[in-house]
Amino acid sequence: MKKIKLMSHLVAGYPNTETALNAARALIKGGADILEIQLPFSDPSADGPAIQTACTQVLSRKFKTRDGFDFISRIHKEFPDLTIYLMSYASLAYTPGIANFCKKAAEAGVKGMIIPDLPFDNDEGLSAECKKNGMINIPVAAPSMSKERLEKLSSAGFPYIYAALRTGITGTDTRIDDKTIDFLKNVSKGGSKIYGGFGISNGKQANLLASSVEAIVAGSVFVRIITENKDNPEKLSKEIEAKARELCGLQEAGC
Repeated sequence: MKKIKLMSHLVAGYPNTETALNAARALIKGGADILEIQLPFSDPSADGPAIQTACTQVLSRKFKTRDGFDFISRIHKEFPDLTIYLMSYASLAYTPGIANFCKKAAEAGVKGMIIPDLPFDNDEGLSAECKKNGMINIPVAAPSMSKERLEKLSSAGFPYIYAALRTGITGTDTRIDDKTIDFLKNVSKGGSKIYGGFGISNGKQANLLASSVEAIVAGSVFVRIITENKDNPEKLSKEIEAKARELCGLQEAGC
């Protein structure tokens, strides 16, 4: 069976730095090709309960954006060939200045930005600053977009687009049906490669999506595993690795 490419979501510093680093190692061991690392944020627009609760806990420790960059830098130094994307919200990028934010992200080892509340055609200079710093901007497409706007995005020339597989927030199981596949076809019409996520938690969903996307994206499922096993490091690593292998379509450890 061909391995399914996996982008796995991780909240920087959750529940603490060392546990989060061990979770990252388990994800990579289980076959994750990309880590999408989220900077904790207090007022998310797309995160479901699992991720939002994780962010709240990290922020209670006075965790700052610079701490998130330090966390990313540690992963990048340990896995220099791993693709790391940064997921955040507009205010965290805009407050220090988009140019400064992108520069520091690139220095930490980030290869791409996913900022869902910065529209692709009004991104405050994000795409330009990403390009200047050797990164890519990955805009988000949603099923709620009008046909005209989706066509505008798909033909805008982005190398990758993140396709949210349903409206609403993350963390709720998503049904993969013909409507989902048609949406993905429309997002990719202009030649962009697609990352498909929102509510992906098992191998069956991954298999249904695999032929329509560059990579599947899974997040809340891993955050829940971390939450349930944060006091048992060995079990946490084992379960994260097993879930990653399941989503990648791997039957044995490693990839």
